[in-house]
Amino acid sequence: MQYRIYEKDGIVVIEFSGKIMGETADSAIVKKVYEYADQKKVNFVFDFCHVEWMNSRGLGLCIASATTLRNRGGELKLACTVGKVQELLENTRMFHVFECFDSVDKAIASFAK
Repeated sequence: MQYRIYEKDGIVVIEFSGKIMGETADSAIVKKVYEYADQKKVNFVFDFCHVEWMNSRGLGLCIASATTLRNRGGELKLACTVGKVQELLENTRMFHVFECFDSVDKAIASFAK
């Protein structure tokens, strides 16, 4: 798994690529979420446009991040949840927990509502 973090319109975006399968990068990402939250940046989009596959560890990463952000008054939204990511969210019924969007831009725009 690789990732890139950037900000767009005041929203923190983490763009993932490759396979999210419980690598040591998971804890680094959770640490980054805490660091941004400490700076009062609590609205995030996780971008899965370039993710080939994700297992339950990736789902745990989403849940842990969402919990941290919600506890601080923010929110996590998901973008490009297709293929294996979509299957995992459907099989675990997590589509009821996360707002999912076709693109990062649509996810970011949803924070303005």
